[in-house]
Amino acid sequence: QVQLVESGGGLVQPGGSLRLSCAASGSIFSPNGMAWYRQAPGKQRESVARIMPGGGTLYADSVKGRFTISRDNAKNTVDLQMNSLKPDDTAVYYCNTGQALLPWGQGTQVTVSS
Repeated sequence: QVQLVESGGGLVQPGGSLRLSCAASGSIFSPNGMAWYRQAPGKQRESVARIMPGGGTLYADSVKGRFTISRDNAKNTVDLQMNSLKPDDTAVYYCNTGQALLPWGQGTQVTVSS
C-alpha cells in the first residue's frame, strides 16, 4: 500500500513562508485528487488545499491567496507553498487523497509564532 511521508515543517514567524512536501512510495493518482490537511490542537482535521487530476485547485477560505498546492506526477510528490503565515496556521500538516483513502503519514509540524 502507498505510504505518505510529509516534510518541510518548522517554526516560522508570522508573515513568513514554508514549503511542505509529501512523498509517496507509489503512484498517487486518485480521481478525487490529492490534498493537504491540517489538524490544530483540540480541533478536527480539515482539508486546506486540493489538486485535481486535471490540475485544478481548491482552497479553504482561510488559506486562499496564501497557500499554493502543486504536484509532480513523475516524482509522486505533492507540495504546499505557504506564504504570509499566521499563528492560526499552526498545526500538524498531512497529505492524502481527496477522500483521505490512504493510511495517514506522521505529518509535519508547522508552528507560526513570534
